[in-house]
Amino acid sequence: MQKTPIIIIAQFFISLMMAFAMTGIFSLLDLGFSLAWLHTWATRFIVAWPIAFCLSLVIGNLGFKIAFKVSNLLKLQSADQ
Repeated sequence: MQKTPIIIIAQFFISLMMAFAMTGIFSLLDLGFSLAWLHTWATRFIVAWPIAFCLSLVIGNLGFKIAFKVSNLLKLQSADQ
């Protein structure tokens, strides 16, 4: 498992990239290419990124725990066969 500072820095960048991409994609689908889209994307990103970062700290840890459990279960299953 990675050290806590690395996890927090990684979550910072992961949440930034995901919020940037997701708000861009969904606002583009809603508005199409236009100046309104760029403005909407920017304002949605500013709101979404801090939320995504906070959620990623909690959900990221949960995701790792689930992944380790599933991985261990799969290792047990493959050993039985």
